Amino acid sequence: MKKSIITLACALIAPLAFAQTSTTTTETTKTNPVTGTTTTETTTTYSAGTVTTYEPGKTIVVKSETGPVSFALGTAARIVDGAGKIVTAPLRSGQKVKVYYTGPTEKRVVERVVVDED
Repeated sequence: MKKSIITLACALIAPLAFAQTSTTTTETTKTNPVTGTTTTETTTTYSAGTVTTYEPGKTIVVKSETGPVSFALGTAARIVDGAGKIVTAPLRSGQKVKVYYTGPTEKRVVERVVVDED
């Protein structure tokens, strides 16, 4: 009975541990005019999910837990693997990715797309 309760508890908690689909880090540089000290804060956000649609150099649509998210790919966007090496093959539907971007929702700028190698 004790094993059943522990198993059930783990089964209920596990989805919460793996449910994270985005993270934000912020960077802003400010200089105090009185002391001359500078502080820096960085903003980078990523959305994780599976590719549903990909048009090289144009758009990528990623299905996350919150639904599909569309991103415009600019000329500076890089598609890399987990080691940071450039991926030359086009993305396929169903591939797991993390799309790192900056800016607010309506003006997202993709910095890089990291392809999971699972």
